[in-house]
Amino acid sequence: MTHPVDVHVGKRIRHRRWLVGMTQQQLAESVGIKFQQIQKYETGANRVSASRLWDIADALEVPVSFFFEGIDEDDAKPVTMVPADIMGDKEALDLVRSYYAIPEAQRRRLFELARVLSDVA
Repeated sequence: MTHPVDVHVGKRIRHRRWLVGMTQQQLAESVGIKFQQIQKYETGANRVSASRLWDIADALEVPVSFFFEGIDEDDAKPVTMVPADIMGDKEALDLVRSYYAIPEAQRRRLFELARVLSDVA
């Protein structure tokens, strides 16, 4: 049986990998393992050791703490303010990747427009 923390960490690995446009194969090669192991980490089927998580964080250019963001410490279940499957939604991640490809000044205006539209809805 998978532990909720392992599942959450795996989703965060997948989320960050998609955001930076890296394949499972590329991530696996950068940390010296097979891509099948990355698949198992991302689904939460296998736990990620501390040293391996360190290597993955380095390859994905985030602090190790990134993988634990959104965990409620009391019950080790993800705290969500958005739908739980947003991290696994390729369309949402593509949208975020595209958003960050926009020049900063235009991105800020787009962000403000989105805020106004969401307040109206």
